[in-house]
Amino acid sequence: MSNSFVKKIIFFFWAMTVLFATSGCAINMFVVDQVAKNLVSEDDHEQDLFLARDASPFYLKLTENLLIRSPANLKLAQAVCSGFTQYAYTFIAFEAEKLEGSDYKRAELLRERASKMYARAFNHGMKALDLTFSGFGAKLKASGNMAPKAIPSTDVGLLYWTAASLGGWISTAKDMPDLVADFPIALRLAHLAWQIDPSYSQGSLASLMGNFEWANPNGSKPLATQYFDWAIQYSKDQNAGPFVSKAEKVAVAMKDRRMFEKLLNQAKEIAQKYPNLQNEAMRLRAQWLLENADELFES
Repeated sequence: MSNSFVKKIIFFFWAMTVLFATSGCAINMFVVDQVAKNLVSEDDHEQDLFLARDASPFYLKLTENLLIRSPANLKLAQAVCSGFTQYAYTFIAFEAEKLEGSDYKRAELLRERASKMYARAFNHGMKALDLTFSGFGAKLKASGNMAPKAIPSTDVGLLYWTAASLGGWISTAKDMPDLVADFPIALRLAHLAWQIDPSYSQGSLASLMGNFEWANPNGSKPLATQYFDWAIQYSKDQNAGPFVSKAEKVAVAMKDRRMFEKLLNQAKEIAQKYPNLQNEAMRLRAQWLLENADELFES
């Protein structure tokens, strides 16, 4: 267990003691924000994905309850939004994919659960953005003509995770036409983040743009491919995600198995060289894709 993870646990028990001991609303709000400040830092040094999975429900419930007390805390909102989105993608939706061929009913139940997690993440993200930036949601739905200068670069992460959570929600709830119709909102959120900082999170945003462009019925496959290439460039060979995304979308669509295997093996090498939770999740996905390459290319 990493030192930063242990420190979070210790800090949590101290914070809860203070929260329960203080009765004044103003004091509690101050403590909530201090707790949030210490909890939202990413635990980049933790490498055990399954330890993170087991600890995640505890962390997610804690940060969500704090966010309810301080709904306009954007850093806390980002932590909650990213936490629920990553948990849904890594531990629930991925498991559903693996079970698709052998246990369809179980896979459907998992997709439903992932959908609820994504919805939770999106609603928290949008609420925080609406509270902070007047009329944000209404403007986004009306035209999408949001001024990038109105959003500080420090809040790009919240835009990214809110867009990603909506994209995940739509992908796991395709039988909800009203929700599918909200895909342009996900596009606008991602594009707004792109206008502010296209290199965000070592290519993660560029990769999301590529996935959205690929999924867009009116999108451009060449442009999507360009986004994936930008993502790989921004990754500086330290983020495995863009390599996996390009393999899944571009290489499979082109029936280029050599490209597919090369990209996924690169992703695995990066994950081993730069171990963190995100890269470990991508390493496992890359390995699963390689093991199922025959089925992917035959279909």
